[in-house]
Amino acid sequence: MKNILYNTNTTPFANSAKKLLRALRLSTFLLASTLTSAQAQISLEKAIELAKSNNIDLKIADKEIEKQTVLKKTAFQPEPLEVQYQGGQFNSADYDHNVSIQQFFPIGNITKANRQLQEELVKLAEKQKALSSYEIEKAVTLAYYQYLYGVSIQKLNAELNEIYTKFLKNAELRFQTGESGNIEVISAKAKVKEIETQKAQLEFDLAIYQKQLQFFIQTDENIVPDDKTSLQYSIVKEGGNSKIEGLMTDYYQQQISVYQKEASTHKAMRTPKLGLGYFAQTIDTKSLYQGFTAGLQIPLFGGVNTAKAQASAISISQSQLALDKNKLKLNLQKQELQNNFKKQQKSLDYYQTEGLQYASQIINTAQKSYANGDMSYWSYISFLNQAIDIKKQYAEATHNYNQSAIELQFPTIKNN
Repeated sequence: MKNILYNTNTTPFANSAKKLLRALRLSTFLLASTLTSAQAQISLEKAIELAKSNNIDLKIADKEIEKQTVLKKTAFQPEPLEVQYQGGQFNSADYDHNVSIQQFFPIGNITKANRQLQEELVKLAEKQKALSSYEIEKAVTLAYYQYLYGVSIQKLNAELNEIYTKFLKNAELRFQTGESGNIEVISAKAKVKEIETQKAQLEFDLAIYQKQLQFFIQTDENIVPDDKTSLQYSIVKEGGNSKIEGLMTDYYQQQISVYQKEASTHKAMRTPKLGLGYFAQTIDTKSLYQGFTAGLQIPLFGGVNTAKAQASAISISQSQLALDKNKLKLNLQKQELQNNFKKQQKSLDYYQTEGLQYASQIINTAQKSYANGDMSYWSYISFLNQAIDIKKQYAEATHNYNQSAIELQFPTIKNN
């Protein structure tokens, strides 16, 4: 996450810096013009809806569900039709012909077991899609409020520009009347130029945030958050288990169901297969004789399927252990996220109830005192920097609060 801070130290601009500033202004203007020409403001809910509709990963998940659904047709698995021709002197000295056809069919519960296994695989693909959808919702929410953070920084930059523009006017007036030296005017001009440069940089940052949001929504439109959206994220309270806990539990339980049906399928494969056949042959090349055959394919060596069934039973235990492990990790993570959220909330509460008021009072008092000549230039700068720092810290506190609130709303199971 990129933190954007402002340097309050005043530095003179060289010619190279001026050229860079002009280049930044031109590039930013072109970029901003491109973005704002076709920007569409949408709510967070609409952004999430679009992401779930457009996201390629979810489309791939839909195809996986479709594939597993089609594979249900493979539940009935007969052996390939066997066609055999025999010609030669197998009855007499004459050249006779024999044609036979034979087909083996699965019997017992194998077809039913295959169909049930495939049905569980369809459900597993659906559970996987639900987890992917959850992650996309979280990613869109983070990107949405990252953009709003950039907007808040832009507003702060505009406010700073207004403050220092007034400061520059006062400094020029005091210099003209002989109340102060030229150093105040030079310092004020340098600061105004610095803020203008930062404004150009912020335009690029905001464009990056917009593209990040656009990436997760996966659309060609230049979508931006609704400017009426509050800069502070409102966490949705959930009773009982969190959404991710339910999704995670459903996924692993479905995985267990798949392994259970897989074990049943391997056990069912130990049953014999029924074969039916037909033959036609000549004897002494004169008469055509026909008949039917019936037989069984008996898997005498069924150790392979027995071992596979045992392996599926082990996989069931592994999935249960993975579920227990992730439940523990999730509970610990939620406690950590809850503590961090309370920490950020306390910090934000301070700035909202006291910090911003102090900053406004400091700025107003310092500006009046400096304009009336009751405060020295260096004291004025000191107080002004103090107030500006408070406003910066408020923007960062809001951003940190939003991040912690979204993480608390959407905890994620870590791989390590």
